Amino acid sequence: MGTMSAAQKRAQAKIEYDAFLDVCPSRKLLDRISDKWVALVLCALGGEGEPRAMRFSELSRTLAGVSQKMLTQTLRSLERDGLLTRTATATVPVTVSYELTGLGLSLHQLMGGLKGWAEEHMDEVLANRSDHDARTG
Repeated sequence: MGTMSAAQKRAQAKIEYDAFLDVCPSRKLLDRISDKWVALVLCALGGEGEPRAMRFSELSRTLAGVSQKMLTQTLRSLERDGLLTRTATATVPVTVSYELTGLGLSLHQLMGGLKGWAEEHMDEVLANRSDHDARTG
């Protein structure tokens, strides 16, 4: 077989992606998007109805408990993965906003569903935990 072009290599790799295999690169992506701060950033930027751009300070206020360092790391990793864009506007001081890309919007829909499920079923989960702890405690 001859040499493969970069596009052919990507197409072949896509066929071979299997997160159950320890060498699959999708495992690192799954690890990243399963982080609570990633999920919450995606939900915040996706909005309740329409997605919207948000400044760092607004995200920080929305995500109670996130440190500046963790929010910065999360935003950088999401930008690197192409899930959001960072736009700096030349003002004094510089205004920076973050907005979901098309790829980020597609993931937002899934994360929004997961967030909604967690909020809807939290009482059941807490009751199950309590029952389990009473039986095994």
